[in-house]
Amino acid sequence: MKTRTLALSLGAFCLLVLAAVFVFYDGSGSPAESTTVKQSPLVRDSSPVIGPENAPVTIVEFFDPSCEGCRAMHPYVKQIQGIYPDKVRLVLRYVLFHKGSEEAVRILETARNQGVYVPVLDAVMKAQPQWHDDAEVKAAWEAAEAAGLDVEKARSQMNSPAIDAIIQQDAADVKKVGITGTPTFYVNGQPLSKLGPQQLYDLVTSEVNALK
Repeated sequence: MKTRTLALSLGAFCLLVLAAVFVFYDGSGSPAESTTVKQSPLVRDSSPVIGPENAPVTIVEFFDPSCEGCRAMHPYVKQIQGIYPDKVRLVLRYVLFHKGSEEAVRILETARNQGVYVPVLDAVMKAQPQWHDDAEVKAAWEAAEAAGLDVEKARSQMNSPAIDAIIQQDAADVKKVGITGTPTFYVNGQPLSKLGPQQLYDLVTSEVNALK
């Protein structure tokens, strides 16, 4: 087929969810994981990367793990990567707009250190309704442990200077880029002008087709 649309079960429902929860704030088998990427306000070498390190198409998502819109988009981003497994990588940048978001990010970063970033990310996002805006993010810890995180080790490392530096760099870049809502996507540096699974797929596909 020359054209393809996302196979989105319950797509209309999820778009309604996105419309309801994409909130703007004033002033504010598993893919490979990599940490070596080009430096820019969109992408830092400390940024978590899911997908081939040298993929020609880069999705950058400014992402708050406690954001309901980010949770709604998460499976569609994975689906797009599944359609283009060799051509697309995802770079996540952290945005802390909610209660509990920082601790959830620290869970994710300790998971990255333990080599279980993707399964823990999936589990934490799936469990988000149980810990959303919970300052202690208890259900996020439980989900992460079930996905393979060594919680005792994670709690001992979650406040490390390295993780502090990632959070501080992302906060500075969020301000520099002018991010006011999550999720915010860029594809090869181009902003996604209208949030939606199909719109993201179309922009990624246009970049993939430009490679031919």
